[in-house]
Amino acid sequence: MDSTGTNSNMEEYSAASTVIKFDKPIPLLRGPVPHDDPSSGSYLLAFRSHQSWASAYESCESKVLSQCEHGARIGCSVNASKKCKPPWWRNLIGQRPADFKEREDCEVREMEACLIVAKDKCAGFAKDRLLRPFQDARIAGRVGPKEVEKLVCWASLPETERSLWRDLIGSEWLGEREFRVRTNYRAADLLGSDNNYKRFLG
Repeated sequence: MDSTGTNSNMEEYSAASTVIKFDKPIPLLRGPVPHDDPSSGSYLLAFRSHQSWASAYESCESKVLSQCEHGARIGCSVNASKKCKPPWWRNLIGQRPADFKEREDCEVREMEACLIVAKDKCAGFAKDRLLRPFQDARIAGRVGPKEVEKLVCWASLPETERSLWRDLIGSEWLGEREFRVRTNYRAADLLGSDNNYKRFLG
């Protein structure tokens, strides 16, 4: 057998020619965790941690802002051109021809002013679209920030006073029952009154 033909056949069946490389799978943003309320279903989707939740928020916010600002640039460009173009009747009454340098400077000023306003509006638009869904999102964890605060307060009491407080306010307030069965908490509990999610990115 011809050695040249043999080498050619080997190249056709080599790993480089026959193996198909696939991209690595993208990890899921959320995974199933047992539902706290069995009447609502067996599982619900929750972020793995508050860091993954904050990263997802940041990524979505970046995409919304990018798309919004891209559309704003188009709109601002059209508006700047309309505002700075000379009136159609100028040539009819014999006025001097339009100064293109002056028009260019006018368009630059109008564009910059428009983009400043649009940037603030896009930030508000992104917040309106994302804050509510991400506040309602679930984060996997046995105990949430509110329960942690309760347990810290409870642990700081002297041993002799714990039973008294247990009888007065009940064990449910202390989170003892929830601490045993909860598998997740709402992101709104994490944020509290401060909606700055970036403090959880570290």
